Amino acid sequence: MKTSPVEKYVTSIPDFPEPGIIFRDITSVVESPEGLKLAIDEMSDMVKDVDFDAFVGLESRGFIFGTPLAYNMGKGFILVRKKGKLPRETVSMKYDLEYGQAEIEVHKDDIKPGMKVVLVDDLIATGGTLEAAAKLVESLGAKVVKVVCLLELAGLNGREKLKDYDVDSVIIYDGK
Repeated sequence: MKTSPVEKYVTSIPDFPEPGIIFRDITSVVESPEGLKLAIDEMSDMVKDVDFDAFVGLESRGFIFGTPLAYNMGKGFILVRKKGKLPRETVSMKYDLEYGQAEIEVHKDDIKPGMKVVLVDDLIATGGTLEAAAKLVESLGAKVVKVVCLLELAGLNGREKLKDYDVDSVIIYDGK
């Protein structure tokens, strides 16, 4: 387990959404000025020595952390959204969920060949969404140079799907 001062702002809810699961609620982090500042500061530290062009945030909680990171570091912010939410020409990627499939997309002209990007999300669970986002931006010629998240549930083995990337999380919980 990896801890951080941010952890005291995470609300852990036992037996949600089902018995035996501990839900890690990040809304208590972002509603606190101190918690949000700590989270953004720690995530900024993770990328301070990384050479990159833009942050790419995953809908929707990746937007919460990615936008202030981009602002802090003077970088652009690119949105990866659920299918059908972006108005310009898009490129999409399907990926498997526990039960079924999902699809994400990005504006085709937001990602330039040769770009170096940092993927941002709130949570690494199974790693499927982050893996799909990485493949999506790479399909347009970009390189994912780092993946940063606030939380990681190590018991779900998401790092396995992300083994080809430099991955960092502020807090790592051993369980699911």
